[in-house]
Amino acid sequence: MLDKKYDHKKVEEGKYTKWLNNNYFEKKGKEPYAIVIPPPNVTGKLHLGHAWDTTLQDILIRFKRMQGYDAMWLPGMDHAGIATQAKVDAKLKDMGINPRSLSREEWLKYAWEWKEEYADNIHKQWSKLGLSLCYSKERFTLDEGLNKAVRYVFKKLYEEGLIYRGERIINWDSAAMTALSNEEVIYKEINGAFYYLKYYIVGSNNYLEVATTRPETIFGDTAVAVNPNDERYNKYIGMMVRIPIVNKIIPIIGDEHADPEFGTGVVKTTPDGTNPVIIRVIKDIVMAVNSIFNIKRKENVVC
Repeated sequence: MLDKKYDHKKVEEGKYTKWLNNNYFEKKGKEPYAIVIPPPNVTGKLHLGHAWDTTLQDILIRFKRMQGYDAMWLPGMDHAGIATQAKVDAKLKDMGINPRSLSREEWLKYAWEWKEEYADNIHKQWSKLGLSLCYSKERFTLDEGLNKAVRYVFKKLYEEGLIYRGERIINWDSAAMTALSNEEVIYKEINGAFYYLKYYIVGSNNYLEVATTRPETIFGDTAVAVNPNDERYNKYIGMMVRIPIVNKIIPIIGDEHADPEFGTGVVKTTPDGTNPVIIRVIKDIVMAVNSIFNIKRKENVVC
């Protein structure tokens, strides 16, 4: 007799374990078809987005397996370095431990314990979803083999001239004491005040008026930028101005990031890393200075 209601726990119990024990998801020596699972971060548990994404992949891999392909779905997890470090540090602080008081080896011990705990959670969630993963080939992004592969590929690409090393302005996390990508930075707009400064053109009584919210950064100014399409100022591109107080001479450059409709349309440029376009502007400054002083040198920074 069938039960009146469908009991998924009773029906599904042990089924996934049986699939794994019988190696239903392993390679069978036929025409290959493979998918690499987008490795979830070991910073927490899987969410509905993971469930939706992996369900679609499971449909594909099972369909190909039914068609007779040697279908392999490679599982793995990502260390998510900075995010995981923040999680581990928070856990250590809750335990009354200052993360900075630990040696690298001591801290890594806690990090690997974290990884094992959350990797186990993710494995259990994958099993609940019934994902047909080839666990015998599972990888973690900090596995020794993967580390060697990454170093090998980067070295090879560098030697072939396909990637390069250069100086960059970075986002610095003062708590984690590490660099962050632009995608990990949370930008916030605040109300400020404009301060108007006169940058006198060298050899002239004329000046460019700069409207800035950060007058304290004038000591690091490397150029004054105007929009090349701004008829008020584009005639000054290539000339030099003196920084107020500092009396240092810097070039006037043309760059589209200077908005003619904002402030005075003249922008002081300081390499403080607060603006994503600053790297490109600095390259323009280097080119402008080289041109003005007829300096010839090999370009080694590509932006």
